[in-house]
Amino acid sequence: MNNSLEGIKVLDLTRVLAGPYCTQMLGDLGADIIKVERPVGGDDTRGFAPPFVKNDIGEDTDLSAYYCGANRNKRSITINLSEKDGQDLIKKLLVDCDILVENFKTGTLEKYGLGYKDLKSDFPKLIYCSITGFGQTGPYAARPGYDGLIQAMGGVMSLTGDPGGEPTKVGVPIGDLMAGMFASVGILAAVRHQIKTGEGQFIDIGMLDTHVAWLANQGMNYLSTNENPARLGNQHPNIVPYQVMPTSDGYIVLSIGNDPTFERFCKLAGEDQLIDDPKFKTNADRVSNRDFVTNTLNEVTKKHSSEWWLAELEKQKIGCGPINTLSEVFADPHVKAREMVIEMEHQTTGKAPLKLIANPIKMEQTPPSYRNPPPLLGEHTNQILSDSLGLSEVEIKNLKQKGII
Repeated sequence: MNNSLEGIKVLDLTRVLAGPYCTQMLGDLGADIIKVERPVGGDDTRGFAPPFVKNDIGEDTDLSAYYCGANRNKRSITINLSEKDGQDLIKKLLVDCDILVENFKTGTLEKYGLGYKDLKSDFPKLIYCSITGFGQTGPYAARPGYDGLIQAMGGVMSLTGDPGGEPTKVGVPIGDLMAGMFASVGILAAVRHQIKTGEGQFIDIGMLDTHVAWLANQGMNYLSTNENPARLGNQHPNIVPYQVMPTSDGYIVLSIGNDPTFERFCKLAGEDQLIDDPKFKTNADRVSNRDFVTNTLNEVTKKHSSEWWLAELEKQKIGCGPINTLSEVFADPHVKAREMVIEMEHQTTGKAPLKLIANPIKMEQTPPSYRNPPPLLGEHTNQILSDSLGLSEVEIKNLKQKGII
């Protein structure tokens, strides 16, 4: 069975998360990803540890869990981009590549003669995707971008957290991840254009731009009212009740998206009088009386256990769910049935498989595939230089002695 991007070759000049997450996505879909790393240290995330992946006797390997999460389906080559010989190697590799992805600070690769304008005339079919904190234009273009910084500047921290507490970032690096996702979408569209016309193009992805884009309903709430949305903790800005609810022994999430569902909830809870109460009757009424409605319903849900509510709400087809820890997430029968954890062999882990989070895309004809585990630093340097560029053992040895690879 073929992959969607089989035959597409990507030169990956990215590190940390936004770029590697993008290229891992392309790799899962079949592209051949050549990951270029620094000869010493490699991708920064190789050192983002602990935790390290453990081997079959429970000892730490030198593989950081962070690095493994965004670097499967890649081959690693080490090249010193600051040296002319290294820059020449990049250009030689590009002869056989369709796509280049990089996430250096704006202007960095131009210093090495590896910017899009430097390469465009020699590689007219090249799709060149640049992922930066703030994009290639605008007053912040020269600034470095970091996920926490982008979450702060992009507004999501003003929306997240307890109403009486401090602004709070999302618990995963969502700014990086969404930039990588938008980059992969743009690249796929550019591949379609490349196939139709034979032309490459430049793709400019700014993390702040992508962050603003996924403000979604909250961004629209502001644009429609010119009022900054308040932090609501676990509550929904436009729907009530759609939030964490206390039970007699813990908490659940209750998601009631329309008035007929709220009516079913009231009947299940034995609170029929709320159905026609003017503070509860419609979603607009409930949003307008948010605090009163929330306080009232909190006392209702405290009457039964989480298990009771989850079972009974499910019978009535009312949106609900437990608040799982990660151990509960990965043990969940539905997550298991959807095969959201994969296992790969890795030379550092011995007989123990390397567990990775699977690609969530389910495709009937060309599903994602898992061909290569996250590579060791420079693991494929000799192979790539020999097979792709035809360099001899002596030439490769000389490059190593000069610190180019």
